[in-house]
Amino acid sequence: MRPRKLIGALITMIYVPVYALVAMALAQAHFVQNASGWAQPFIYAVLGMAWILPMMPLIAWMERDTPRS
Repeated sequence: MRPRKLIGALITMIYVPVYALVAMALAQAHFVQNASGWAQPFIYAVLGMAWILPMMPLIAWMERDTPRS
């Protein structure tokens, strides 16, 4: 179980900052800046929470028990 958590932690430490940079770039995009006042908070909320969707399978894999022989 320990190697899985180590691999998962390393992937997480790389993925989250890269995703944050991509989300910041998208937040500065022309279509977001010109969106209506009610749409901007929704877009920012989606960008702020979307990082977890790709991470859910990784977290599940990290927590999965290995069969004992």
